[in-house]
Amino acid sequence: MQVVTLLFLRREDEILLAMKKRGFGVGKWNGTGGKVNPGETVHAASIRECQEEIGVIPHTPVLVGRLTFLDASNPDFRHDAYLFVATEWQGEPHETEEMRPQWFNINDIPFEDMWIDDQIWMPLLLTNKKFTGSFTLSSLDNNKIVKHDISEVESL
Repeated sequence: MQVVTLLFLRREDEILLAMKKRGFGVGKWNGTGGKVNPGETVHAASIRECQEEIGVIPHTPVLVGRLTFLDASNPDFRHDAYLFVATEWQGEPHETEEMRPQWFNINDIPFEDMWIDDQIWMPLLLTNKKFTGSFTLSSLDNNKIVKHDISEVESL
């Protein structure tokens, strides 16, 4: 099991997504994030990853979702993801070796270039809902959902 974070910056009717340039998820738009280091909280990891990947220090990220990702073709794969949103930050997002950030209107999200599950849970994030769920993909390479469940929750 790998504990990971995803963080999204929001301003008015826009969300910042970043194109992954290398490693896991290359070629996909996503939030900033990654693995939580030993002894690190998920909150601290979300801030660190955002700073490393797009040069921004988010202020008071809010936990909005918890998702578990499984790969049906690899029983050893499990990512427990903590999803955050931040509306205030220090610095301007800029491209790094790992990610190329870009602002998108919430009505123009490029779902065709994202993980297939994003179109299921991201509308909840965009409407300020809290949620939990799980997704089993047939394999990470072909990006198809075998099964999933998602629920709105009052708190996390």
